[in-house]
Amino acid sequence: MSGHNKWSTIKHKKGKADAARGKMFTKITREIITAAKIGGGDLDGNARLRSALIAARAVNMPNDNIARAIKKGTGDLEGVSYEEYMYEGYGPHGVAVLVKVLTDNKNRTVADIRHTFGKYNGNLGETGCVNWMFNKKGSINISKEVVEEEKLIELALELGADDVENDPESHEYEVRCEPDVFEDIKKGLEDNQIQLGTSEIAMIPQTTVHLEGKPAESMLKMMAALDESDDVQNVWANFDIPDEVLESFNG
Repeated sequence: MSGHNKWSTIKHKKGKADAARGKMFTKITREIITAAKIGGGDLDGNARLRSALIAARAVNMPNDNIARAIKKGTGDLEGVSYEEYMYEGYGPHGVAVLVKVLTDNKNRTVADIRHTFGKYNGNLGETGCVNWMFNKKGSINISKEVVEEEKLIELALELGADDVENDPESHEYEVRCEPDVFEDIKKGLEDNQIQLGTSEIAMIPQTTVHLEGKPAESMLKMMAALDESDDVQNVWANFDIPDEVLESFNG
């Protein structure tokens, strides 16, 4: 299975644990505030806000927290303003890494990210150094127990998806699409009573770097350390690591 999809699964499991101690609430609150600031508080006209609310409900964020975050974003309540940045660099053995952040202090954030890259034998690079290795795509994961492959392929393509990935080692299919049809495809699948798993606009690597042993362990520790920061919303990388190493990693 691709490093992108495996890490998404790890993040999803980790997110539930993080929610118990409030870390995931912090990340999602920032995303809600930013989405409402950019696109307003009307869910019908703000796809980014709708996605943020789906993430909030997946970790059982209280409705009061959600409402407060939306009001902070729209300016109805006083709150911190966050800026969005994408940092690029290299992990162990030249693995390409993208880090999306929402921060109220760029200098603090970039210093923390640079430190994390260095700690795990990587280095923070210039803008554009690895972004070209990734394609921005909608990624929708669906359990193989929910729907037959043939039916899913037919429906997904009819809705406008590019492809349906079926890794035999995975318990899920992955529907990939262009970002501008992501919300429509999600809605179409749900309208057909198909339960969705982790869904996001992701940076999908065009090629991967195979890692084993200590470099693989170091790469996963670096991903987890970056993800641990409240400022970091998402991390993508083009590693390919054996399933048994990924599945045994507990961060």
